[in-house]
Amino acid sequence: MTADDPTTRLFALLDDLDADVDETIDLADEIAASGDRALLPRLEAGLERSIAERNFYARELLGGVIAAIGGTGALPVLLRASAVDLGDDQDALATEIVDLVHTDPPTARALLTPLAHSEDPAVRARAEWALHFLPD
Repeated sequence: MTADDPTTRLFALLDDLDADVDETIDLADEIAASGDRALLPRLEAGLERSIAERNFYARELLGGVIAAIGGTGALPVLLRASAVDLGDDQDALATEIVDLVHTDPPTARALLTPLAHSEDPAVRARAEWALHFLPD
């Protein structure tokens, strides 16, 4: 990918502590609006890197982009990302998860139920939390 590639530019902005927040958010919104599912592997890798680097801002922003492009199918990725405690409130990421659960409850149930039996207690707890948002 080139430096002009929007995803590469977004990663660079997320790595730059002095980057303009509005520019970063606008670019993330542009990528999300593209709906380009081919970007998901790179975005998910960036999400994993942001977690490894304990960058909660990047996790929140990338989580929103992944949710917009991946839809309900992105729930496992977002839930696992949410299960990592980076010391933030995760308001934006939690909202994305709840919105996806409400968007397609049957798919959400099918994706979240196995995660509620995960060997990882943090993943299990987040899945159980998310399942509470399914309609009765």
